[in-house]
Amino acid sequence: MKKFVLAGVLSASLAVLAACGGSGDAESKVIATTAYGDITEHDLYEEMKNAVGLQAFQEIVLNKALSEKFPVTDEEVEEAVKAQKEMMGDMFEMSLANEGLTEETFKQQMKPQLMKQKFLASVEVDEKSVDEAVERAKKEIHARHILVEDEKTAKDLIKQIEDGADFEKLSKEHSTEPQASETGGDLGWVQQGMMVPPFENALYSMKKGEVSKEPVKSNFGYHIIEVLDIRDTEEPKPEEEIRAKAKETLANIQTEERLAELIKEAKIDTKDDAFKDAFKGMNE
Repeated sequence: MKKFVLAGVLSASLAVLAACGGSGDAESKVIATTAYGDITEHDLYEEMKNAVGLQAFQEIVLNKALSEKFPVTDEEVEEAVKAQKEMMGDMFEMSLANEGLTEETFKQQMKPQLMKQKFLASVEVDEKSVDEAVERAKKEIHARHILVEDEKTAKDLIKQIEDGADFEKLSKEHSTEPQASETGGDLGWVQQGMMVPPFENALYSMKKGEVSKEPVKSNFGYHIIEVLDIRDTEEPKPEEEIRAKAKETLANIQTEERLAELIKEAKIDTKDDAFKDAFKGMNE
């Protein structure tokens, strides 16, 4: 799944894009004159779109979704600004000046940040999942795989393997992974957290010598997995360190999944081809 930057610092860019994009006569409205020609709102909008447009578009859509699911009141914004003033004291005004902000523009930036804080606070990590991740961290698995683009091809290859075909040979012939032609799909010793979640979940549910009975779908395509060997991790980390890392990883995964759900629910119909792939892989 495509990663999405949740906490982008894009407010100033968004303000410019919104101002430029909202004018009906942006093609002709001159915002500056020079000895070499006029600069219009349209010129500025196109420049901003090329520079930060994709990120800004993602941020606008995300903020609209968050405002629906995790609304923030004016009172909450005022409280947050007040807390910043109390924390920073005399440095508050200086900090705004250094950033080129007024208190009003600071409030405008604060609102989406508070929405994101509410969203992140809503992400809860299941302790059972953490326990499973801790157990996985104690094992290393020697695995290989075949990666193909479609499920039908993957199922056909699984049937060939079940009928006695050589896994390594099939991987060299059919896998879309560039290195497979030389490695036969051998991934070496895999540890917890090294692979994308669908692959890892399937891998750690398998036994030594087993080949996945169904294709495993990830954002890369469809995998056929074989477990060659399993052993204890050679240099295990302290369990508390493993547990803390597992919580962080699982929270990140859940955050990405929740974001994908929000984007899907948004039912985005992009009218500008420049942004048609902004959420590719997330809103399917």
